[in-house]
Amino acid sequence: MQRTTLSQVAAQAGVSKGTVSLAYSGKRPVSDETRPRIFDAAEELGWTASESARALATSRTATIGLVIARRPEVISTDPFFPRFIAGCEAVLAEAGMGLLLSVVATAEDETAAYTRYAAGRVDGVILLDVERDDRRPRLMRELGLTAVMLAPARPERLLAEDDRDGIPVVLAENATAISELVDLLVRAGHRRIAHVSGPMQYVHAAERSEAFARAMTEHELDPDLIVDGDFTAASGRARTAELLDRTPRPTAIVYANDVMAIAGLSHARSRSLRIPEDLSLTGFDDSDLSAHLSPGLTSVSTRAAAVGAVAVRTLLEAVAGNAPPMVRVDGPSVISRESIGPPPQHD
Repeated sequence: MQRTTLSQVAAQAGVSKGTVSLAYSGKRPVSDETRPRIFDAAEELGWTASESARALATSRTATIGLVIARRPEVISTDPFFPRFIAGCEAVLAEAGMGLLLSVVATAEDETAAYTRYAAGRVDGVILLDVERDDRRPRLMRELGLTAVMLAPARPERLLAEDDRDGIPVVLAENATAISELVDLLVRAGHRRIAHVSGPMQYVHAAERSEAFARAMTEHELDPDLIVDGDFTAASGRARTAELLDRTPRPTAIVYANDVMAIAGLSHARSRSLRIPEDLSLTGFDDSDLSAHLSPGLTSVSTRAAAVGAVAVRTLLEAVAGNAPPMVRVDGPSVISRESIGPPPQHD
């Protein structure tokens, strides 16, 4: 059964979503005629404003912040970010909140963005792209910013407790899907399997590479056929070319995202290789394009929108002072399509 939304309450009462939020938050007056109509509609539909959303709605800015330290060309093609942001916005809209987004290219610009946020522009922030020994939790403490960290591994693997300083963690583990992809390829008969990773400074890229190496070792296969990409199409094409120039070449490649996988597929075809008859490929993040390729690209759904929603709800609770130290979200799921087949007979 679907949960009643703020939009449905607003429609039932004949007012805007913002008016519903104001009726519950008390930030501005709502007329004596309108307020009871809103409360009656909410009661009839069984809707209640959460305490955490109400607490954030009565704060100074009614805005949360998100800083993404990636090159624009990565953000524009990576399916994770728009889906994650859509999940954030869905929850924020219900709470009558807004999202302040900053895209930066350098660590200095990132620090400057958080410093601006701390000067009363947002009530809290979500930390993405966690790195080992990440400097940002300490920065949040220095700036006095409430934060939630989206992490692909348990926090003790990332930071000392003193460095994390009580920042709640939304645990979104996804490396196990890499092991499942390796298992699929091995069952199809592959023995020479390569991995094109993401930038290794990101914990999620390192976790996926480690999962690939473990899975290969468990199958008594070479775990070292890993080359570093950077999540861009250019790196996917370049790393694929490098792997296909090897003798013997791999018969299957596991990519750390769909963008690199699609570029790799294109390059393989430019060499007259058939997918999957001559080369099997898998991606990650299950972009909208993956299902419409020919053949369809086997990939991994990380449920980014749902993760974004959980991250915002956890941040609302943190601002209200009652967030749990760690919240788990559902793990990834492998979406099997036609890009996996048996290795070539001559191999």
